[in-house]
Order: sequence, then C-alpha cells, then structure tokens
Amino acid sequence: MIAFFYSKILSLSFIRIVSYFMKQLLVLSLFFITSFAFSQKDSLRTGDRYLEDQLYLTVSYNQYHNQPEVRSSGFSYGIGFGYIRDIPLVKSGHLALGVGVGYSYDSFNHGFKISEVNNQPVFTVDAIESTNPLSLNCIDVPLEFRWRTSTANRYKFWRIYAGVKFSYNIKNEFSFETTTGTQTYANVDRFNKFQYGITLSTGYSSFNLYVYYGLTPLLKDAAVGTTTINSKILRMGLIFYIL
Repeated sequence: MIAFFYSKILSLSFIRIVSYFMKQLLVLSLFFITSFAFSQKDSLRTGDRYLEDQLYLTVSYNQYHNQPEVRSSGFSYGIGFGYIRDIPLVKSGHLALGVGVGYSYDSFNHGFKISEVNNQPVFTVDAIESTNPLSLNCIDVPLEFRWRTSTANRYKFWRIYAGVKFSYNIKNEFSFETTTGTQTYANVDRFNKFQYGITLSTGYSSFNLYVYYGLTPLLKDAAVGTTTINSKILRMGLIFYIL
C-alpha cells in the first residue's frame, strides 16, 4: 500500500514537472522564433512572381466556448508549427492561397471526472479544487486566402490571412486528481478526432495576431447528466510567418 501511494506521488510530481517545463519551452520558443523572424527575409522571387510565408509558428492562449458550467483553473496554452505552400493568384502577389500541413500541441483544463460504465466513458463535474489537464496532439491542414501589401523586395508589410484549419487528433489524454492520486484516460473514444475551425491572422511585419474559432465539438455523444457537452476550442495568440 505504501508503495502504491509513493508511486502515485511520483506520478503527480512528474506531471507537474512536465507542465512546468512545457510552459518554459513555450516562453523560450517565443523568444527564439521572434529573434529568428527578425533576421529572415519574408519573400522569395520566382521569376516575375514571389512566394511568401513558407513556415509558421503559433503560440496561443486556449479557452473553451459552449462549455458546460464546470470549474476551470490553471493556464491553458497551445503551440503549433508547420509548412504552407504559397500559391499567388495575381502577378503582384498581393492575393494568394496558402495550403499547408503542420503539427500542434494543446493543453486545456477541462474540469471533468471520467469513469467507465459498461465500458463506456461517463463524464461528471469534478468538485475537487484541482487542475484537470487535457492534452491534445494533432496533425493540421491549414487553408488560407491571403491578402498582403508585400512586394518581392519589401519584407515588412501588412497582411490579412483568413481561412480554415482541419485537424486530426493522433492522441488525447484526460487527467484528473482523485483522493488516491492522478487518474488518466488516453484516446477516449468519445473524442471527436476530426476537428475544423475558422482562422484569422493579421498584423504587420513579424508580429501577427492569431485567432482560431472551432466549429466542431471536442466530444461526441457525451453529456454531464442531461446537459450535452458541446465544448469547442477558442485559441487567441500570435503567429509568426517565416520564409
């Protein structure tokens, strides 16, 4: 019994340590990508046309919308990166399409407890004052319609990129604390693996505001009592585009 509680304490300490280092990694990534972005050119001449913004990195603060009334605490964050193929629509390059592929990691605080009844997950509100993390690992496919004021030799310019992002979840992990330790459920079958939402990024030069508004519920056929869990993702943060 002593060994059981000792292992649970070690597991909880490990989770907290990982959470701490993830937050530090987020800060360091923001610092290095900012420094790198200022040292790079943002366009590449290809004959009479030019390409823009081939690589991207996002750093965001995450929230739910349409979330049932459950307690939430702690810092929810996300980080993502990937490659986008720029496809100019006009010779000037001011209008273009962007098609890409990337990876994203998100951490949320969900406020639920999960149990199994007849091999099916059941969600209840967690009354314990603790942080219940949900971690997501996804493959992303962003599609963008791009407007910018750049030229082949002008590397600081205004941009407005609007589009949609499709995501496929390769791993989800719900954790919550109990009186005996931390309970974890990985790859819950009620999780909606295919997600999509609208995106908007706008700004000048290296710094651009970024918003993602999810249109797909995180869970399918899930409820707390008689209340359907219709939670969707809202991300707000910065996006850096690099050649």
